[in-house]
Amino acid sequence: MILRPLLTALLVPVLLAPAAHAAKPFDARELVTLERVNSPTLSPDGRRLVVAVRQVDFAADKASTGLWIEDLFARDAAPPVRFTPEGMNVNSPAFSADGREVYFLSAKSGSMQLWKQAVGAAEPVQLTDFPVDVGSYQLSPKGDAVALSFEVFTDCGTLACTKERLDAQAASKATGRLHDKLFVRHWDTWADGRRNQLFVARFGDDGKAAGEPVRVSAGIDGDVPSKPFGDAHDYAWAPDGQSLVFSVRIAGRTEAWSTNFDLYRAWVNARRAPQNLTAANPAMDAGPVFSADGKTLYYRAMKRPGFEADRLALMAMDLRSGKAREIAPGWDRSADGIVLSADGKAIYTTAYDVGTHPLFKVDIASGNVAKVVAGGTVGGFDLRGDTLAYTHENLTSPAQAFVARADGSAARQVTRNNEERLAGLAFGDYEQFSFKGWNDETVYGYVVKPANYEEGKQYPVAFLIHGGPQGSFGNNFHYRWNPQTYAGAGFAVVMIDFHGSTGYGQAFTDSISQDWGGKPLEDLQKGWAAAQEKYSFLDGDRACALGGSYGGYMVAWIAGNWPDGFKCLVNHAGVFDTHMMGFNTEELWFSEWENGGTPVQVPQNYERFNPRNHVAKWKAPMLVIHGQLDYRVLVEQGLAAFSAAQRQGIESQLLVYPDENHWILKPNNSVLWHETVNAWLKRWTAGQE
Repeated sequence: MILRPLLTALLVPVLLAPAAHAAKPFDARELVTLERVNSPTLSPDGRRLVVAVRQVDFAADKASTGLWIEDLFARDAAPPVRFTPEGMNVNSPAFSADGREVYFLSAKSGSMQLWKQAVGAAEPVQLTDFPVDVGSYQLSPKGDAVALSFEVFTDCGTLACTKERLDAQAASKATGRLHDKLFVRHWDTWADGRRNQLFVARFGDDGKAAGEPVRVSAGIDGDVPSKPFGDAHDYAWAPDGQSLVFSVRIAGRTEAWSTNFDLYRAWVNARRAPQNLTAANPAMDAGPVFSADGKTLYYRAMKRPGFEADRLALMAMDLRSGKAREIAPGWDRSADGIVLSADGKAIYTTAYDVGTHPLFKVDIASGNVAKVVAGGTVGGFDLRGDTLAYTHENLTSPAQAFVARADGSAARQVTRNNEERLAGLAFGDYEQFSFKGWNDETVYGYVVKPANYEEGKQYPVAFLIHGGPQGSFGNNFHYRWNPQTYAGAGFAVVMIDFHGSTGYGQAFTDSISQDWGGKPLEDLQKGWAAAQEKYSFLDGDRACALGGSYGGYMVAWIAGNWPDGFKCLVNHAGVFDTHMMGFNTEELWFSEWENGGTPVQVPQNYERFNPRNHVAKWKAPMLVIHGQLDYRVLVEQGLAAFSAAQRQGIESQLLVYPDENHWILKPNNSVLWHETVNAWLKRWTAGQE
């Protein structure tokens, strides 16, 4: 058990003295094989906690997730025990209304279906056996029905029709597909005409779903949940179980450049079309949650159409009048989600905040905001009565599950996954620092010491640049861009949250749009200078810059606009030609907002900060990495950057993954990525130490 004072101490980043004996450094293989704790889920009475734990079989190059359960009222302090059977890969846990059973999704039967398992039982029971995969689900308030999403052909009247059509496509010798509108592909998948749609199925006397489910999103030409990353948070049951509200973008031919998601109310039994509740707002409305009495709908909303990184404000709508109000207009943060307190008077939500990701409590009546769990990064969380469960991580610790009172007090650690493994590994200590960046405005960053740091010694530096660009390299344990993998390889690490980063107010986030190569570059230059002045262990003559997505773009921009800044560069999935990006990326709203219009309307904007135009000044060696399934930043962007370096006679390498998208996710591919990157950094920063 960890008491509150110890937890608080854990969350305060300090650069500690080195250990007396050198420990084994943390590396990429350790990173990808760590157990990952997520999805903390409480029973309705707050007695039991279920967590999902992802485990990796490195030899098989695959991962699986199981559920563990803990009786929080037990007198002993034993860790959670495995709940779902060994080898059963599951996701999306949810307790029944009486807390006696846990529902989840699994493909154990050969397709993704809904299952349940009684608390104390050894074996689960399959509840659905539909012809197509269940994408997401949400139990009705009474537990007599379930909302389910399926990917279907919308002109099909049954789920079997979709399955038959897919089988026919697979059997056809002709593979061509004719498209007449965008999207033709999204993230890493080509469109085949199917939509995510929302259905409701009833449970029979045996507890299993019976008959053909009813499509409640009929007539909706949009995806519920949204693609590619939507989930059950995109829809919600009304307390009486008679209707649902879901978020959807209905944009027709403008879908690829629209961010206008609206909230629709659909009735389960009544034969009427879904009702648009937020038609007046041309921007995003998302994440519906009903009040306990069903009279108020809470949700999050943006104000500016076309801007995916606009602030998500907390909203409350009176369903009788249709009038909506913003709950905390003076809180300059973007809310991640909505969980209501037991008395319905407050909203719990997470948000990025000055390099951290805390849990906040927002009073609905007054709009007052208070931090409940501060420091580091709060991931998933759940609240039942006065019991709060959440995961917490920081730059030296992967996520663990904690429970506390609803106000965050009396926190104790529940899971201790990876504890024995991590005890024998060396991590680099870290510290947040600030400096005067563009326009003398305060900008923040983190510095991480090498593992097994020795006082008085200088170290080569990995200068990490985050993507987004509206993102943050904050105090979390990242599984793709983890600074500890570089610290373990003997590098110090510097990360700057330049203008455009999230968690510093919406004006700060907005400031990067139409200025990709301006303010951010100045912040990076000033931040690098400030870090070297403050931390004497940084060897400025042996540093490499690396980043992915926008970070990869910035690496290509640095190559031609700060050519003497670094000994080497690593460009992962980076934009090389911003003009072409405006035509061939799938989510066109992104490039069009960031450049103030289309490439046809404002070609000069696309050329203003185009790395392609500065290739003649490149000189630093560059490693280029790209996935061929990346439809956000196409592989041709990476190939062009590599070709530009090669044609200029610049030392360069290209690492291509035929089976990865914008992210490198497979365990063995991730290890190869890290080994290749670290070898590149060491090659160009080798020297007298």
